[in-house]
Amino acid sequence: MAASLTNQLVVALSSRALFDFEAENKVFEDGDDSAYMALQLSRLDEIANPGCAFPLVKKLLALNTPEEQRVEVVIVSRNDPVSGLRIFRSAEHHELNLTRGVFTRGSPAYRYLKPLGAKLFLSAHEHDVRAALEAGFPAARVFAQSMTEADKHPNEIRIAFDGDAVLFSDEAERVFKKDGLPAFTAHERSKALQPLPPGPFKPLLDAIHKLQQETAQNSPIRIRTALVTARSAPAHERAIRTLMQWNISIDEAMFLGGLEKGPFLKEFEPDFFFDDQTGHCESATQAGPVGHVISGIANQSE
Repeated sequence: MAASLTNQLVVALSSRALFDFEAENKVFEDGDDSAYMALQLSRLDEIANPGCAFPLVKKLLALNTPEEQRVEVVIVSRNDPVSGLRIFRSAEHHELNLTRGVFTRGSPAYRYLKPLGAKLFLSAHEHDVRAALEAGFPAARVFAQSMTEADKHPNEIRIAFDGDAVLFSDEAERVFKKDGLPAFTAHERSKALQPLPPGPFKPLLDAIHKLQQETAQNSPIRIRTALVTARSAPAHERAIRTLMQWNISIDEAMFLGGLEKGPFLKEFEPDFFFDDQTGHCESATQAGPVGHVISGIANQSE
């Protein structure tokens, strides 16, 4: 019988999302892939340091048991197969149980998300992230400069999400961009009982919520989620009612009314935070790993 990833949370990520390959990437971006391959081969025995997504991956994999495989992490990378040798060797050194990988040697990597059934794609390559989002996959461009402390809260997986254009559609954000805050507030007040359409990260939230329920009683690691949004009262009501309609509970909610998100996230200390606006992402790098969700009206001109 063929192997299957059905009923698992499949996380696909590039090599630069998992490990710190920023120095090597400069050679890759110069367009000389043979030089990049030679460099990675020369460093085959040099263990790569953790990258932006390392803390999240390490904790998610800890949810697996000999009896049940709940999470599968797959490297989906524009690197070449030779570079894959160092990636898997580094993963083994860091005690990450990674067994699957796709290496495309410069070709778009997002094409392989569909056969994998990926619920999350993390990459430093903007084109692949945009294409993955357009294809309906939750995807984010990692901020390589984000803080990475895998030992924070070892018994909790902390994931924080922005609301509009991330968990929810950008419907309301379009009103704000076009007509300003008073129109946005009036729009959201009038539609408080009408759930927001789902955004690109709704499938990931569904999968995380399912994992949260499955592991609540029998796992030493708990999952904790947070909604961190620029919304404020009375626009908060529609967001909360939308989550209620989806039968999803969030552990913490921060309605910040436009305040800088970084200081609040620094208190929450997420293993990953997802936001659609670069300003919020840059602020959040002081608190932990960050992924830019390149979707919605805020990213149409970028």
